[in-house]
Parts: sequence; C-alpha cells; structure tokens
Amino acid sequence: MVISNIQEELIKQAHLELARRDFFEYCKLTASDFYKEDRNFLKSICKELQDFYEGSERFLVINMPPRHGKSRTAGKLVEWILGKNPKEKIMTGSYNEILSGTFAKSVRDEIASQKTEGIISYSDIFPNTKIKDGEASANKWALEGSGQANYLATSPKGTATGFGCTIMIIDDLIKNVEEAYNENTLQKQIDWFNNTMLSRTETGFKLIIIMTRWADGDLAGYILDNYDNVRHINYKAVQDDGSMLCDDILNEEDYKLKTKNMNKDIVYANYQQEPIDVKNRLYSNFKTYEKLPPAHYIMNYTDTADEGSDFLCSIDYQMYNNDYYILDVIYTQDAMEETEPAVAKMMTKDNVGNANIESNNGGRGFARNVITKLRKMGNRHTNVRWFHQGENKTARILSNSTGVMNNIYFPINWEDKWPEFAKHIKHYVRTGKNEHDDAEDCLTGVYENPKPKNENMKMSNKAFIRT
Repeated sequence: MVISNIQEELIKQAHLELARRDFFEYCKLTASDFYKEDRNFLKSICKELQDFYEGSERFLVINMPPRHGKSRTAGKLVEWILGKNPKEKIMTGSYNEILSGTFAKSVRDEIASQKTEGIISYSDIFPNTKIKDGEASANKWALEGSGQANYLATSPKGTATGFGCTIMIIDDLIKNVEEAYNENTLQKQIDWFNNTMLSRTETGFKLIIIMTRWADGDLAGYILDNYDNVRHINYKAVQDDGSMLCDDILNEEDYKLKTKNMNKDIVYANYQQEPIDVKNRLYSNFKTYEKLPPAHYIMNYTDTADEGSDFLCSIDYQMYNNDYYILDVIYTQDAMEETEPAVAKMMTKDNVGNANIESNNGGRGFARNVITKLRKMGNRHTNVRWFHQGENKTARILSNSTGVMNNIYFPINWEDKWPEFAKHIKHYVRTGKNEHDDAEDCLTGVYENPKPKNENMKMSNKAFIRT
C-alpha cells in the first residue's frame, strides 16, 4: 500500500497532537531509543506524572533504581509542561549547582533544538514555546513572551533569591552513603527545604522529589511522613516475585554481577528503595504489653546529660521474673532545674524502690538533689544510688541490643507517649554516625541492671522498703 505525502503529513500531525496530549507519547516521540512501547514501567510512570500535573496532589515522591530513567523522565516532564504552558516557573534543586544546572541545561537545549530534515523536533510539537534570546544561561533562562525567568537551578549552597516557582523539582540531594548515615546532614537538607525552597513557591505550587531512599530521615521520608495529598512512585529493581523491573535495562545476571561485592546496605537502598537505616537499625523490633503483670521490683535508671546538647533520660520500670516492663520515661534536653523535680515526681508516682543514677559528669550532684526533692515530697521508699559507668558506651549498647529486644516490654501506645524517645531508639544505627545515644544508653542500663542483690529489700505497696 502506497502512502501519499498528504497521508504521511496527516499521520505526522496526528502523532504530534497525541504527543501534546499524552506525556508518554511525547517521550516516545522525542526519545524513542529509551521510551519503548514494551517498557511498561515507563509507560506507568509517565501516566502517574501526567496525572500528578493535571490532578490535585501537591507533592510527588519518585523512588527508582539507578539507570531506569527517573531524572530523565522528570526532565521530559518539564519539557512537556512548558510546551503546554509557557507561563509555568520551574526551580530545580540538587546536591550541587552542577547537577541542578545539568538538569536545567538539558531541558533548555531540547526546547532550543534546531529543526532537522526527517526528524521531529520540539518546535514541531510545541511551536509556540521558544527560548528567549539573551536569557538562556545554563542555570537560569526564560521563554519568549513569558515576561519572566522560567527556570532556575540551585542547590543547598546556592541561591534562590528573587525567583518564585510554580513547580519545584528536588533531585538527588544525598551525595553518598556517608551522608545517608549522618543525621545532621539529613536535617540540614530538611531545614533547607523548609526555610529556603518552600519560601520560593507560589500559590498552587507542585513539588517533585526524586531520589534514592537512603534513609528514613531523608527528605523523601520527611515528605511522606509530614504531608497529606502525596503521590508516591516507588519501583524496585527486583520485584516481589523475583522478576526484574526491566530486563532490557538491568537483567538478573548483570544485577548479580554488579551487586556481588557491593555493601548490602547500598544494594537495598539503591536498587530496592529500602532505607539504609531500616536494614542497619540496631533494634529491629520492640515487645509491648497491654496489661502489667504483678511487680516483683519497681526500679529506675537515669542517665544525666553529659553536655549541653545531650538528653537526660530517666526510665521507671518494673521487673517480673527476668523481664522489664517500662512504666514511664523522661527524655529531654531541659535544664537540671527542671529535670530534677520531674524525675523525683515520676519516681514518687510510680512507687520506685531502687533508683540508679549514673554519676558521670555531674550525675552525683543530680542524684543528691533528687534525693532532697524526694524527701520534701514525703517519699521515704525510693533508695537512690549513684555510680560511675566506666564501660564503653557504644560497646554496651551494641552487645546488649538482643537482650533489650527480647526482655524489655513497652506499653502498647509507647510511641505516642514518648515520641522523641521512640524516634531515637527506632533510628539508632548499628554502623555509621548517630547524633545522640542517650536513649539507647539508658535503655541498655535498664537491661544490665539486675534485681537488687540485697534480699532484705521487700515489696510493700509496689515499692521497696528497708527491713
């Protein structure tokens, strides 16, 4: 069957119109080497992205394995959006200016591409979207007729002053595994997002986060935990049934070869989108109780704050056989003038018999002041002992972690009762940098501390009294 020139032109125009309406068709038309009809996961992602842009959601999180096109597809989305609406203003934030600039340059160059005989160009699809002469630097450029800059590329160390955006794309903020382990770095990125980037958004803005799920506390995790109306695109290289996401991009043989000698934490994060600190967490689970058993002993363990940034941690618990049942927790950075009466009040409330307070770095003075306050409250049953903890803290925490998980019970709603305490012990990692270890140190102290050796200590009214 012979197709005339007129028919060829009609077919071409139909493809162009379809590309204007459908994002995957646009990708397929402009980058057919990658966006193939049989790559169903790319077709699915493109539909998700189009639905996000045209829908009501404000946040989109994209987690995918490397080399599967997440950043490339986000760039194609920007091209398509600016073709449909040249008034949009888009900001890209990446780990550094080079990465964000590369993203912006790729989009700019596609829009500015010249017509080539026999090849469909961007201007064929969107003839009214053109780069403005004189305003086409790699990091900041404008479109004709927009009256303003349409694109700005920045980073946590860059600037966003004077630019407002309707669409924000944050891509690959974490440089390496060391940063994923560092709570301070992760928090700085969240602070940059809250204090700088969000302040540049305009009414009705949309935000896209593209990154590997390195850690629960990364920006993607922060968005998923703190905002409603979030669309989440999450693909693993190896599917739950053992098949590969796309054999054409990464087959099983190559996957095993690439990951054979790779750190397993990095494999989980990069290819399976399982945060490193989930696999590397010291405590994998915690036991809970709904009803307390009879109390054999009621005790307290307190770790005072060594430095100004440390937390005081004080735990009341009761023992039944060889298990420990947490009754109450104080976990705070408040000054000792506030924590001393608070700890004394908690001990009195829970009828604590024996209290052990670490005397390192001011702990002895803290213990003495607690005793004074206990007596003023009329509490004569709590026996306070201070002691020096000379063993290595990290070694104690690590070596006793299994015992903590097997023998310590928390109330069923403990994460709601003590959220800051729960956050720290649930995110403490076995290897890597932890910002604080006060909660884990105190919990370990509870487990290490056996029942009182003095058999003359007898229970009365759920408390110890001397006989």
